[in-house]
Formats: sequence, C-alpha cells, structure tokens
Amino acid sequence: MTASDTTVGAALAALPDLPRDADGPVFAEPWHAQAFAMTVSLNARGVFTWTEWAETLGAEIAAAGEAATGEDAYYTAWLAALERLLAGKGVIAEPERAEREAAWDRAARATPHGEPIELGREA
Repeated sequence: MTASDTTVGAALAALPDLPRDADGPVFAEPWHAQAFAMTVSLNARGVFTWTEWAETLGAEIAAAGEAATGEDAYYTAWLAALERLLAGKGVIAEPERAEREAAWDRAARATPHGEPIELGREA
C-alpha cells in the first residue's frame, strides 16, 4: 500500500456520505472527481486536517438544507467547503478566487459544447 492509497483510504473513511460503489468513489461529473482529488491533495500537503474538512463540509451541507437537490448538490457543497477552507487558511484571497471563477465562467461560455474549457477564451 502506498502513501497515496493510505491518504485516499483515510479520506473515504472520514467521508461516509461520499457517493461510492464496491470499487470506491463514484463521480457523476469530471469536476466532482477533480474537487475530490484537490481536497485529498491539499490534506496530504497539510493545508487542513480531515477534522477541519469534515466540519466545514458538514456546515456547508447543513446550510444548503432542503434546497440542495440533484446530483450536483453534494459536490456543490463540497466545492463551497473547499473554497471556505482555502480562504480561511489564507491560501487564496476572496478577490483572487472570485476572479478565477469569473475567468473560468467566461472561458466556459466561449467554449463550444464538447470541447475542453481553456482559460483565456473570451465570449
């Protein structure tokens, strides 16, 4: 077993609500897997603990409440928790995060359906 396997195993054990099957996590969209991978990587680098992560994710899920429906609801809360933790730890300032989100949104709107989104594309 590698250190990476141990880290992913710890993440899975700490996140009982993570959608999974017998083989491990199940992701409906590529961005779900990317958000999961970023979280595991940042934890492995010591940016935050699993306890901090679980508390922050739980708070985001609770805040969404009944309004959170659909396949993306869990990972929307996941992404919000990741953004909150990174801002709280000073990893990224809110203005920079907002500009990056806006840049991705502009690139997504300028990208033809089915093509990869590339930063720098403008609508």
